[in-house]
Amino acid sequence: MTVSLVVVSHSEKIADGAAELAAQMAPKVLILPAGGTGDGRIGTSLEKVMAALDKAAGGDGAVILADLGSAVMTAESALEFVDDPAGFLLADAPLVEGLVAAAVAAEGGADVQAVKRAAEGARGPAHPDGPLGQQLVAEGPVTGQGPDFTGDFELVNQAGMHARPAAKIAGGLASLEADVTVNGVDGASMTALMTLGAGKGSVLHVEAWGADAERAVNYVGGLVQAGFGEP
Repeated sequence: MTVSLVVVSHSEKIADGAAELAAQMAPKVLILPAGGTGDGRIGTSLEKVMAALDKAAGGDGAVILADLGSAVMTAESALEFVDDPAGFLLADAPLVEGLVAAAVAAEGGADVQAVKRAAEGARGPAHPDGPLGQQLVAEGPVTGQGPDFTGDFELVNQAGMHARPAAKIAGGLASLEADVTVNGVDGASMTALMTLGAGKGSVLHVEAWGADAERAVNYVGGLVQAGFGEP
């Protein structure tokens, strides 16, 4: 069993399309779109969301992603009716990037909390001059001491660091107890990894801190050396 994902959108087409995209990254994960109203209009449907949550019940939990404010409210209302609210988590994440990162994490066997973190990590780093950015600088892994483990790995896949590799790295790292940077950006953020623009032949410098630091470096190295399963 894996953690399921529920996609709540004002548009049925958006929900279906996002689910279809994420399924390409994680074919073993149950991804349940709940978009639009029951009569096909733009909007959200409590009944659709509840039906999706019912389908996810009995598994290893579910993470819900929503596109706009009222979709979040609909998801929160639906959660009030589930039998095991602790197993259903609403992620504060961008719909498409968060869904892809969450799907990859779930495919890798992450638990519901780690899948939620993977989705929220897709938001990318805060601006360093903002209050949250200052907090990340203060509390982040760079403490003046060297990392626990490091590694350098050359990208061998033809397309380099595009969406699928970034999602695989971010999704897997989000489930580990480690703070990881890749070429200076947050390794658990799909968006941040894609901003590297790293092509074939580029070297990824990985630094990791924490209990799973060695495992994290080996995880990234294994993906890179295997070409992420791509040509």
